[in-house]
Amino acid sequence: MRMKSIRGLLMSGAMVLFGTVAAFAENPMVGGAPMLETKDIIDNAVNSADHTTLVAAVKAAGLVDTLKGPGPFTVLAPTNEAFAALPAGTVENLLKPENKAMLVKILTCHVIAAKALSTDIASMAMADGGTHIVDTVGGCKLALKAEGGKVTITDETGGVANVTIADVIQSNGVIHVIDKVLLPKADDTAMAAPMASGDAMAGDFPMVGGAAMYPTKNIIENAVNSADHTTLVAAVKAAGLVDALSGPGPFTVFAPTNEAFAKLPAGTVDTLLKPENKDQLVKILTAHVVSGKYSAADLMKKAKANGGRYNLDTLSGDSLTAVVRGKHLYIFDEAGGAALVTIADVNQSNGVIHVVDDVLLPK
Repeated sequence: MRMKSIRGLLMSGAMVLFGTVAAFAENPMVGGAPMLETKDIIDNAVNSADHTTLVAAVKAAGLVDTLKGPGPFTVLAPTNEAFAALPAGTVENLLKPENKAMLVKILTCHVIAAKALSTDIASMAMADGGTHIVDTVGGCKLALKAEGGKVTITDETGGVANVTIADVIQSNGVIHVIDKVLLPKADDTAMAAPMASGDAMAGDFPMVGGAAMYPTKNIIENAVNSADHTTLVAAVKAAGLVDALSGPGPFTVFAPTNEAFAKLPAGTVDTLLKPENKDQLVKILTAHVVSGKYSAADLMKKAKANGGRYNLDTLSGDSLTAVVRGKHLYIFDEAGGAALVTIADVNQSNGVIHVVDDVLLPK
């Protein structure tokens, strides 16, 4: 970030947008409390009634000492309302100890390792043609814009936050209050939109079976939390495939729901789960797994380039065929069955899951 001699680079347009430096002589009130320039980011934030969720998250992430350090830092501080706008249950899940890594990632994507007032942001944005890209402490890239007297920040998912209170000076930096939580992208490949018949995606955290799926967790760690995949998880355990699907991969897994397994002839699942039928169970389950990571967009593009169909080799040695029908993606098995992808692009640390509505069977 180009912070050296920034005061000397301030443009008249930035001054028109935000006034003179004298305007920052007195800090604005935040969350009903005065913000004192002699206090650090944490000491001020704990007094804001609008930032209790953020403070709780910073504590759970173990970032208090970091943000009390010398800095300087620019903190983009989402309000309680911004956190409340996330899908139901997201904040609660992020605050769990097992999700600390993802919480740290999200919070540090709100922190810039430099002190940038709104005038600085305006100047840099204007110098860069209207948008200035900045790297955060969490490794995310944010797009900063200043137009019409307002500063906006666009995150890696395309979400846009407005700065509602600018230039809250701290002893170790500056805070800008924002109205949206900034999210990192889940993966280098942007997640495709869900299939038309599927459940809604929760930003970078698709909800599957009532649980948020985290891209920092592997296939097994996410699958065990889905209430719609208890049969699949039980089958994977019975087949002894937990370690394999927890490995580095990457894998593409077509994951049948409990309802998909329930469509099989009565007694089929119970029979497959018996120890003497382990080989057959392994055969069926690995016929749902492809080596490599294929997003829904990848599969649809490849299928369209091949007359509407694209063949995939599975770990079982059997073949699957991705077929595009209108806006929908189907996966055909060797037995002639067709499964609809109902939730696409559930990114994992070791691949991707696509939820399907039928069990895929080998010939």
